[in-house]
Amino acid sequence: MKENTAQSGKGFKENAKTVIYAILIALFIRSFFFEPFSIPSGSMIPTLLVGDYLFVSKYTYGYSRYSLPMGVPLFEGRVWYDAPERGDVLVFKLPTDNETDYIKRVIGLPGDTVQVRNGRLYINGNIVPRAKKGEFVLRLPDGSAQRFTEYTETLPGGYKHPILEISDKERYDDTEIFVVPEDYFFMMGDNRDNSVDSRSISVGMVPKENLVGKARKIFYSNDGSSSWWEIWKWPASVRWGRLFGSIS
Repeated sequence: MKENTAQSGKGFKENAKTVIYAILIALFIRSFFFEPFSIPSGSMIPTLLVGDYLFVSKYTYGYSRYSLPMGVPLFEGRVWYDAPERGDVLVFKLPTDNETDYIKRVIGLPGDTVQVRNGRLYINGNIVPRAKKGEFVLRLPDGSAQRFTEYTETLPGGYKHPILEISDKERYDDTEIFVVPEDYFFMMGDNRDNSVDSRSISVGMVPKENLVGKARKIFYSNDGSSSWWEIWKWPASVRWGRLFGSIS
């Protein structure tokens, strides 16, 4: 009986060690390599949809305190820094509170001027080309539909990506000229008329220290049509075509 008790105790300790090691490995990977994020809002439609779950690479731009769990201030600034490129989709900490995770696209680099006039984006005084792709219809949870015009925008350097516009006369469709300071970035959402981004004082331009990582892969996507307990509805609610898709 004592032998069985000793074996049980040993087995419990081994299982506990395994769980602890697994947690430590997961924390290490999450802190320094890849972190999962979910998309709660439509500001990056059509690139990212509400209900997308994605991996963000933490190492792409180097590391700052915000690479660590709970933003522990073990060091100042950013180490092994590699600057984002125009067009990157990345996660950053909201500069006005240094806590909230935001995901947007890099539009303006240090030294650039950025402005929106009559709904058109200007970078360094030059209008950014956009080509009309067609109508984009977004189905809302209540069953209604919201319609947008979808364009393909070509950023300086030739990077192409999709954007949505309700019209050219919406909020933030006419702004001041923003001058991007050194070590800062100007971010915008692809859903231009439904995005609170660097055009807004509540976000502003993003310092390099606040960068968390680059959005890489969608590993899961759910359209929200099923509750967690409605197991029989899960297969129909998964957006199978978006699984393992790259983000560009």
